[in-house]
Amino acid sequence: MLLALLAAIAGTGFLFTLTRSLREGRRRAAIRAAFLDEVQTLFTGGLKKLNPDGFPRISGSYRGLTFDIQLVPDTLNFRKLPSLWLLVTLAEPIPVRATFDLMMRPRGVEMFSKFKDLPHQMAADPAFPHDCAIRTDAPASLPPRQLLLKHMSILDNPLAKELLISPRGLRIVWLAEEANRGNYLLFRDSEMGRLPYPAALARPLLDYLIGLRDDLAAHQENAP
Repeated sequence: MLLALLAAIAGTGFLFTLTRSLREGRRRAAIRAAFLDEVQTLFTGGLKKLNPDGFPRISGSYRGLTFDIQLVPDTLNFRKLPSLWLLVTLAEPIPVRATFDLMMRPRGVEMFSKFKDLPHQMAADPAFPHDCAIRTDAPASLPPRQLLLKHMSILDNPLAKELLISPRGLRIVWLAEEANRGNYLLFRDSEMGRLPYPAALARPLLDYLIGLRDDLAAHQENAP
């Protein structure tokens, strides 16, 4: 009888732990899924879907142009804290003939980017941000230097990671969040996305890409 009682107590404890774990998992999943809800209010006709990792991907129209925003968690780089990257894409045709990809602080492990797949690496202009690398598929067909320089200052922000200019659209990659250092070092807890990303932080990135697009279009119109 004592053994049966102990088994019943153990079973009850297991069920309680399991129930609490499931409840906590659902709560954390709901919080993660809502990470871009504030940003989505900037869009008209917006769509939202959840990726397999539980983070949302949203798209919609902002200032009459189509944008896509997705999140990519990077927990595989053991040399730094786990990171949550915000990929902001202006998904409209751009009047350029080459792909220009500028990566800040490249480490060769940027799993959110196809930077390394571009065939030509170029020496960075001395006026470009420090510790950047540039790759392209057509070095002779890039936008003019002065146009690019006009839009480089945003990359001095330590949160900036990548700027992509291509005929298919524009993208800027931004550090949305890093895992809590104490929790990660002590418990290997890499949970991110506990608080919604503010729309006020996303709006300047959308406006930046629109400004870059407008300058590229104006240059094309004025080209001989």
